[in-house]
Amino acid sequence: MEDTTKLNTSKLGTKEYWDDFYSLEKQNFEENPEDTGECWFADNDAEEKMVEFLLDNLGEYNIKEDSSMIDLGTGNGHLLFTLLEEGFKGEMIGVDYSEKSVEFAAEILKTKYSQNDNVTFATADIFNEQWAPGKFDVVLDKGTLDAIALSGIKFENNETVVDVYPKVIEKILGENSILLITSCNFTEEELIKIIETETLKKWKSVNYPIFEFGGVKGTTICSVAFLKSSAK
Repeated sequence: MEDTTKLNTSKLGTKEYWDDFYSLEKQNFEENPEDTGECWFADNDAEEKMVEFLLDNLGEYNIKEDSSMIDLGTGNGHLLFTLLEEGFKGEMIGVDYSEKSVEFAAEILKTKYSQNDNVTFATADIFNEQWAPGKFDVVLDKGTLDAIALSGIKFENNETVVDVYPKVIEKILGENSILLITSCNFTEEELIKIIETETLKKWKSVNYPIFEFGGVKGTTICSVAFLKSSAK
């Protein structure tokens, strides 16, 4: 049976593409401070649904108003800024391998949220074994696995970024903590296949509108929460 978690390579998986993309977005912002850039999956209200999910599950496991959070592939930082505006007040870190992305997000932070020191941004290669940002209560991924899966990068033993991804999550996720991931390239079943380990299991998923085509029902996007707990 064909492995549907293996995707073809694309320029969307390259650092050069995102450096160019965020250089332009930063330039647009400097010309018009109201233009904070594109919000990924806006057509599906994915960002709102991710924030709503965290609000609805406050008090569950390590989801709290002061939870420490890291946003993988933060882009323009929009998700973290929205969480900030919704009252989350813990340490929030946005990381991205595109320096231009981090520069852009940091400029938005300085311009629009200058009195806040809860949010920081940093350039990082999350697949570098030396990368050790610590443990977090909530790890966020809005389309980042989608993009990096298109890179074609291979590691030792011919492992892809998709193969290595759950190891990265386990390294930075604290006990009883949550990964909340949104994808348009992978179905919920594929995400479960990719991410689940002995200690990382599906907890809950977010509901999106269902469409039906040719007698097959599905959605164009999915958001799934995984819980890290001790191996049994």
